[in-house]
Amino acid sequence: MALTMLLTSAGRRAGLLDCFRQSAAELGLPLRVLACDLEPDWSAACHRADARFAVPRVDDPGYVDALLAIVRAEGVGLVVPTIDTELSPLADARAAFEAAGARVHVGASEDVAVARDKLKTAVALERAGVPVPWTMAIEAVEDPEALAWPLFLKPSGGSASRGIQIVRVAADLPASSTEPMVLQQLLEGPEYTVNVFVDAAGRLRCVVPHRRVRVRAGEVEKGVTERDPLFDLLAEGVGKAMPGLRGAACFQLILDRSSGPRVFEINARFGGGYPLAHEAGAPFARWLLEETAGLASSCGDGWQAGVTMLRYDAAVFIR
Repeated sequence: MALTMLLTSAGRRAGLLDCFRQSAAELGLPLRVLACDLEPDWSAACHRADARFAVPRVDDPGYVDALLAIVRAEGVGLVVPTIDTELSPLADARAAFEAAGARVHVGASEDVAVARDKLKTAVALERAGVPVPWTMAIEAVEDPEALAWPLFLKPSGGSASRGIQIVRVAADLPASSTEPMVLQQLLEGPEYTVNVFVDAAGRLRCVVPHRRVRVRAGEVEKGVTERDPLFDLLAEGVGKAMPGLRGAACFQLILDRSSGPRVFEINARFGGGYPLAHEAGAPFARWLLEETAGLASSCGDGWQAGVTMLRYDAAVFIR
């Protein structure tokens, strides 16, 4: 059989596109890769795809309908979103995509909503026994002077390190904000991303942590895979807190020098550093293709520790 997939908000995610192509080739699965973006002519990943499409912004009321139109016209069987802001509308429209013959790689709506809100994330994880940093909505603070400064200030629905700042004293808190903000314990120590794969039956099948040695614009630039039973335990707790996660996801934590591990963010999608897990021997893209195409699963946990990723800037040239 052949499969057509659609990579949405493709932007710079050429590496993720290549992981799917490589996996399809290893499976002997003919794969046609489509990509879409607000400005596909300026997207490197869109130029690497077999066809590219312009779509509205993800917050446009017509965004989902535009994707559905592509799915129906092109016979798409798998839709893979890449940014947080499109997850909720796609999760809510899962039934419409299934009716059009496409699987959307997104978890349950309620779990996506938790992952998109840092306060809800902290509450859900703590209830599941996962250690989290102290977190409070800024409007719930009654006596700022009584807090243990310094603290992180971040948008409750932010991603890619957008809007994060360290506030050292209460007097430095902003007088107002255009979006909900949370205050969070300032963590100091090595930071990790833990990539996880949950199969279609809801079973946690693979856990691949990497240490974020250096980060640029919220995305790991230099990282190395590490094995430690601690990360498996944390992943099990995340799965308990968010039982509707499916396919590839990741969460971030810091091994705080004073309070130990603290999980502070969940991404219910392929993380930006996923190619490192793929190269280390955990090809989530392959496993997702196997599930979608009805092939026997090769899913396992036999990946290699000590694999290092050193990212560099590459270019797509157009004539």
